[in-house]
Amino acid sequence: MRLNRFLASAGLGSRRSVEELILSGRVRVNGDIVTNLATQVGPRDSVKVGSKLIRSEEHLYAVFNKPKNVLCTASDEKDRPTIFEYFPRTWPRVFHVGRLDMNSEGLLIITNDGDLANALAHPRYKVEKEYEVTLDRALEPEHREKLLRGVAIDGGRGKAERIEHLAPNHVSMVLTQGINRQIHKMLWRVGEYDVKRLVRIRIGPILMEDLVPGRWRLMRHPELDGLWEAAQGKAAGKRK
Repeated sequence: MRLNRFLASAGLGSRRSVEELILSGRVRVNGDIVTNLATQVGPRDSVKVGSKLIRSEEHLYAVFNKPKNVLCTASDEKDRPTIFEYFPRTWPRVFHVGRLDMNSEGLLIITNDGDLANALAHPRYKVEKEYEVTLDRALEPEHREKLLRGVAIDGGRGKAERIEHLAPNHVSMVLTQGINRQIHKMLWRVGEYDVKRLVRIRIGPILMEDLVPGRWRLMRHPELDGLWEAAQGKAAGKRK
C-alpha cells in the first residue's frame, strides 16, 4: 500500500493533508525519514509520525440523524451535548462530513475516510444536499426565483439548485454549496424570512430513511458506491 493511502486509512486526514506530513519529513518508515509519496509499506513495516506508531484502521461509514440542540464538535466548553456522544466507544476516530448548526437537524455522514470526506465536501464536486425547511410564512414566488438565480450573502454567492413547495411555508431546497448557515442567510436576504425548522434529508444518493433522531446505521455498499459516483467519479479510483 502506498504510504499516503496508509496514513489516510489510519485516520490522519485526507490524502492531501497526509502528503504534506510526508513531504515535511515528519514520517519515518522502519526508522528512516521518508519523503517519497510513492513509498510502499506492508504489514511488517513500522510507520511513525513523530514518535507515534501508526496503525491502519478499517474504514467506517455510517449515516446519523442529528437531533436538534446537539453540536457537531468533539467537545464543548459549556458541556452541551455533541454528536460523538451517540457513537460506540469501540469506533475508531471518526469525523462528520459537512456540518449542521446546533438548531438544525438531520443527515450526517460519519466516517474515518479522509478521501471520501474531501470529495463530498469540496464545492467543485457539486454533491447535492437536500433540506426540508419550515419558514415563518409562505415563500413568495419572486423570492423563490431569486434563490434559484443566486444572492450575495456573507461567505459568497448562495444559490439553490431546486426548490419545491411542500406546503405554503414548508419547502424542499437542494444545494450543492456548503456556505455556513447558507439557507438561513439566503432566506433572510431575499425576504427576511425566519427559519423555524431545518432538516437535512439527503446527501447525494444517501437518504435518512426511517432513522429517528439520535440513531445511526452503517452505510450499505451500494450507497457508498453511489456517493463516489455523486462526486463525479473524480476521486473514485483512490479508494481501490
